[in-house]
Amino acid sequence: ALEELEKDHEFLLAGDVFTKDQLEGYMAIKWTEVYAYEHTPHPVEYQMYYSC
Repeated sequence: ALEELEKDHEFLLAGDVFTKDQLEGYMAIKWTEVYAYEHTPHPVEYQMYYSC
């Protein structure tokens, strides 16, 4: 969804619904969340590989 928002967000700028800074800030925050999610092991992975 973030990739598509980056490609096509002009409609959100029309009528001053959002500013470009708002959208860029939102996407930066969300990309940080995506990175953290993608680099966290699944509970099953943790159980299989990291448990004692």
